[in-house]
Amino acid sequence: MRAHPVTVHRSRAFKDNARAALADDKLRASLRGAMDFLMAKRLASFPDPAELAALRTLGEGIRRRCLSKLPDLLEQLEERLAANGVQVHWAETPADANGIIHGIVAGRRGKLMVKGKSMVSEEIELNDYLAERGVEAVESDMGEYIVQLAGEKPTHIIMPAIHKTRQDIAKLFHEQLPDTPYTEDVDELIRIGRRVLRQKYLDADVGLSGVNFAVAETGTLCLVENEGNGRMCTTVPDVHIAVTGIEKVVEKLEDVVPLYSLLTRSAIGQAITTYFNMISGPRKPSEKDGPREVHLVLLDNGRSQAYADEQLRQTLQCIRCGACMNHCPVYTRIGGHAYGTTYPGPIGEILSPHLMGLADTRDLPTASSLCGACGEVCPVRIPIPEMLMRLREESQRPANEPVDHPLAGQGAAASAVERAAWTGWRLVNASPGLYRLFGWTATRLRRHAPKNQLGWTQNHLPLTPAPKTLHELVREREAKREGPA
Repeated sequence: MRAHPVTVHRSRAFKDNARAALADDKLRASLRGAMDFLMAKRLASFPDPAELAALRTLGEGIRRRCLSKLPDLLEQLEERLAANGVQVHWAETPADANGIIHGIVAGRRGKLMVKGKSMVSEEIELNDYLAERGVEAVESDMGEYIVQLAGEKPTHIIMPAIHKTRQDIAKLFHEQLPDTPYTEDVDELIRIGRRVLRQKYLDADVGLSGVNFAVAETGTLCLVENEGNGRMCTTVPDVHIAVTGIEKVVEKLEDVVPLYSLLTRSAIGQAITTYFNMISGPRKPSEKDGPREVHLVLLDNGRSQAYADEQLRQTLQCIRCGACMNHCPVYTRIGGHAYGTTYPGPIGEILSPHLMGLADTRDLPTASSLCGACGEVCPVRIPIPEMLMRLREESQRPANEPVDHPLAGQGAAASAVERAAWTGWRLVNASPGLYRLFGWTATRLRRHAPKNQLGWTQNHLPLTPAPKTLHELVREREAKREGPA
């Protein structure tokens, strides 16, 4: 596969990226159609509001319970996995995770890795890290493969290539895959991609996957997918590496069932996915297939910062369904690339500040209308609008102000002018004398106000005057009765 420069969108350039996306009519049309489709599918998959409410309550309770026990569950998970023959590795930073994974590959003199879908591997930029060290990492999820071939990053956590039309994909395959004729037939495009990837599975030295749920009780890694590529990545190569964030642990196997139902129905409106993989260890001596080695890399990367704060801990309840993105009026107009982060949309706005720091994500907490749609559709009831308000507050809080759980980049969006203005406002409203002086001054300056009402435009009527109060009407009637003096 030919190498391509990766399109990088810095989170600090969010406003510029958003303007560019809004000017792209083709992108907006693609997103609008896709989001409408996904919202309709989700709505149809939950026909009973009572069942949905009960399931969300159950899912929220499971995630809260598991997070309250997270340190103990992580230790239990490691113990059970080790007993099952899985090697567990702990990574505090992306650099640590990349180093661990490369060390495993290099120890087998591997040159080719075939990957199932893993947003954590995107988070740590694993593909670039391995490429610099002579290891080719090939995405096998069709959407991920398309954006990798195009030299782009995923624009959605569930459907990475949702911004691409079939014409875009047809042109991409024709130009980048040797001896591939141009075709816009979707089934044929899928066959072309599968034909290329089939040989990769056979040639790969290592397979890598993400993890949807890690069960502490049994030491089981659960993987949700529709294409079968996840099963191929985790069984055909001799070495399987799973990588996940520390928050994906659940306490019991029975906890997976309601979360699985919420995940698939919220994400793409499916009652169940085509494949549900449960991995509990490497190939046993009596078995004829499966990996000979299984490794799990548990990544922190700022998640402990969110965990330390009781309110912000709710961010880690996320099961990565993407429903908040599909319903967000901001995301549906600009797409995922504008955010400049691995996790875009509402969940990215509250998660990325912990992974990258508020200094690099200062615009994200304000990239929301606070309409509340994200919170209403979240299957595990994360109060996303509340999290956004809290992060806005932290981004304005002075960096030297002591707090119980300081956030990396605290005060990154603070403005001395803005703070002075609000301080002045507080002083004026707290002092009767200053308030009267302000009122007297404001009335003397009103001649400088615009002559046209602010609500007036060429396409709208002027603002109508407020209706008269009962007191005003009585006074007018009395004045008419009394007549001129």
